[in-house]
Amino acid sequence: MRRSFFSVFILVLLGMGVFPFFNVGTEAKGEGQTVYVIPVEDDVERGLLAFLERSFEEGNENGADHFILEINTPGGAVDAAKNIGTLLQNQDVPVTSFVINEALSAGSYIALNTDHIYMTPQGQMGASGVINSDGTAADLKAQSAWIAAMTAAAESKGRDPIYAEAMANKEIDLPELGAPKGAFLTLKPSNAEKVGYSNGTIHDREELLAELELSDAKIVEMETTLAEELARLITHPFVVPILLSIASLGFIVELYSPGFGIPGTMGLVSLLLFFYGHLVAGLAGFETILLLVLGIILVVAEFFVPGGVLGIIGMISIIGSMFMAGADVGNMAFSIGIAIIISIIASVVLFKRMGFEKGFFRHIILRDATTTEGGYVSSKNRIELIGLEGKAITTLRPSGTGEFDGERIDVVTEGGYIASGTRIKIVKTEGSRVVVREIIEHKENEGGSLK
Repeated sequence: MRRSFFSVFILVLLGMGVFPFFNVGTEAKGEGQTVYVIPVEDDVERGLLAFLERSFEEGNENGADHFILEINTPGGAVDAAKNIGTLLQNQDVPVTSFVINEALSAGSYIALNTDHIYMTPQGQMGASGVINSDGTAADLKAQSAWIAAMTAAAESKGRDPIYAEAMANKEIDLPELGAPKGAFLTLKPSNAEKVGYSNGTIHDREELLAELELSDAKIVEMETTLAEELARLITHPFVVPILLSIASLGFIVELYSPGFGIPGTMGLVSLLLFFYGHLVAGLAGFETILLLVLGIILVVAEFFVPGGVLGIIGMISIIGSMFMAGADVGNMAFSIGIAIIISIIASVVLFKRMGFEKGFFRHIILRDATTTEGGYVSSKNRIELIGLEGKAITTLRPSGTGEFDGERIDVVTEGGYIASGTRIKIVKTEGSRVVVREIIEHKENEGGSLK
């Protein structure tokens, strides 16, 4: 069973190494000019940026005459969108945006950085207010920077910046376009043409190629590789905390399980997927991987070197490598926090149910006890002393020294005061504790007895 887990793990690693070399592109027949068609779909994140960088690099190397971005995205990360905008601005070859359905938020910013924009009849562009990962409005500083980026993108391509600002600033009043004060501007095809944000309403790609006078061009349709698809999934802000939580939960359960099985494999694969996806997306470098490996080595070394310092440094290194790999510090802190909470809860539950009797802990936790049943005693219990009589050779307040049959013994009274020289009797022994009581002598006379 264990061998099968390792076999699966090795296959995962081999797959990770092979996927990046699958450069998927579908080339259609044609003559004359070459047009690269690149899909911009789903959320905008660093995985999309890596795909676009590869697509433009390949197109430029192969002499592309035109790039078409087929956009259908609800938006995404601001930093990824800005990097994509920079990529588009640096192109010497014309770039056209074709809004298939949505170019919202970061998607509208991408479109504004292209030379031409065309929309389908159902297309829409705008609603670009910047928000935090938790869905709340970003602070004024972040909003101001984003508004400036939107207007700069519009101006760079000769478009009126007021509409780009209205997409990101609810204070702009444009009721004639369906965006009164308090609402973000979202342009429909007719309004987009009216304000010069769309070059025309097009039904499909063939009609767009005819409009651009590229009907006879050779078409190359770019497609994401398996590695890029994986990277886009793994770097998604909602997937990162899930992946890290699975990793932490797997390792915690493995500590309470005999051998190395499904939980440990699950945790290891999840952790490797996290770093692999961020590596493909360009978020993590090899220095991040080196820091991770160093952290793991130090944590393992902690089991063999007492002191705790190596373990602490190792955990700091591992967490630091995660922050280095993350695109957003806030989201990464949130993800790591969720993983830590899940780890604590799992540890408490498993400890209550299993203790340290199973799994890896059984090798490092001392479970032996020096019990009486096992032949261990903390001190000899001198039961034979009970009943002996002697005298206090020191004042007992309540402890002191007594003499019994010539042997000096440390004793303690039952709580009272006994003067030196008083006759005493041992009434109880509890390990090294010897309890004495004063002997009361009685004298008889005619009228009875007196103390």
